[in-house]
Amino acid sequence: MNKRVGIAVAVIALCVAGFAGGQDMILNMVAQKVIDKYQGASCEQLWQQKGEPKTQEQQRAINFLRNDAQARTVFINKIAGPVVNKMFECGMVP
Repeated sequence: MNKRVGIAVAVIALCVAGFAGGQDMILNMVAQKVIDKYQGASCEQLWQQKGEPKTQEQQRAINFLRNDAQARTVFINKIAGPVVNKMFECGMVP
């Protein structure tokens, strides 16, 4: 019986790890999409996009990050350098 419980615990642990890994993969893809947006856009395009409403996909991502502090930290750490550098070049941050 103990052997079955051990196997069940191991399977659950692998499932949880797989889910977390999948979540990290999605987070990395979204972060790269944001980085590509900023690196591929001109300053004029970024200024125009700043005032536009968020898409449903963007709003879902924002809500997810608001509710998951750990994911938010990972996301911000990935995008901070490239995005803030571009914003600085464009005069969007002092």
